[in-house]
Amino acid sequence: MKHEPDTDEILNGVADFSDVRVVHVVRQYAPNIGGLEDVVRNLAAKQNGRFAGLKVVTLDRLFTDLSARLPERESIDGIEVCRIPFRGSTRYPLAPSVLGEIKNADLVHVHAVDFFYDALALSRFWHRKTLVATTHGGFFHTARFARLKQVWFNSLTRLSSSQYSGIACCSQSDFDLFRKIAPRRTELIENGVDLEKFGEAASVEPRKTLLTLGRFSTNKRLNLLLDLMKSLSTSEDNWTLHVAGVESDLTKNDILSRAQSLGLGSRVYVHVGLSNQQLRDLIGQCSLFVSASDYEGFGLVLIEALSAGLIPVVHANQAFQSLSDSNPLIRLCDFEDAKKTASAVDSALQDLLSDQSLRERAVQSVQRYGWSHTAKKYDDLYTRALRL
Repeated sequence: MKHEPDTDEILNGVADFSDVRVVHVVRQYAPNIGGLEDVVRNLAAKQNGRFAGLKVVTLDRLFTDLSARLPERESIDGIEVCRIPFRGSTRYPLAPSVLGEIKNADLVHVHAVDFFYDALALSRFWHRKTLVATTHGGFFHTARFARLKQVWFNSLTRLSSSQYSGIACCSQSDFDLFRKIAPRRTELIENGVDLEKFGEAASVEPRKTLLTLGRFSTNKRLNLLLDLMKSLSTSEDNWTLHVAGVESDLTKNDILSRAQSLGLGSRVYVHVGLSNQQLRDLIGQCSLFVSASDYEGFGLVLIEALSAGLIPVVHANQAFQSLSDSNPLIRLCDFEDAKKTASAVDSALQDLLSDQSLRERAVQSVQRYGWSHTAKKYDDLYTRALRL
């Protein structure tokens, strides 16, 4: 259907989607925890009650526990969630029954560039739905199979992208990449962040306590954080590192075993599957955020850390570099040089000790990433897509 704004919509600046049915399609969703899942959940929460229909379609198993099937249908945050079966690799899960779940949709919003992105595009001649997408980093999270990924991107992804009425890139690096294959349909919409979730949660008193958040995946390079702790421990014996997230390529025992082998057993703590409240409590013990990740689709976890009042010392990957361009509180390092990174961490703590307003400045520095601003940009994207 074609959506045209009415007079109230123009005057109030709020799009009227009361006759529009939207389906979000994403490979993983709650109860899984992660940046992709959080973004979709927060966007859907902002949209709830404003559409004729709102549904999330996702896979019926979590990649962290493939043995357990989740309920086929349930309501989360008052939003219908439908889970469908899949087969094949978790890197490209095949789930053709998604086509049956979009029959009543006016607009389908696909999240990430995977099977859903390709399948819904290549079958558009049949289902005829308006498609929009958010890239969430594409599939360039690691350098593995780089040549194959480039060939895939410039062939199948290019073809699939031609069927989308709008492609939202959640980082400058994504935008620079996707505008090469879909220049007229690509725009930059940086991810919204739930700034209240960890808002001002960091320790009021500066502490020699580091925190990292996220999946225990290869690209996070948690081994380099342990090397950092080893370097810190040569001059100071009271630094502490908290590693919080969910198991992926690495398990909790993998991390603890390596910490033990480096003599860090009493200074490294690993937390798996904490609730948001438990994470807030943990952040309350910390003053600095660290990440050795060599790839991030957007850098959401860094913004969450700043919203808490943590001072970040992070690896200079492309996403973190982009965010640092407008935020001088972000300290970039090469985490492969543990000694220099340890010096940067110590310097960050000394700055915090001498100027405790840094904590509040960190909180204020990310207020523009609130969800109201981002949701409005998606309203505009939907309106343009439905007019095409």
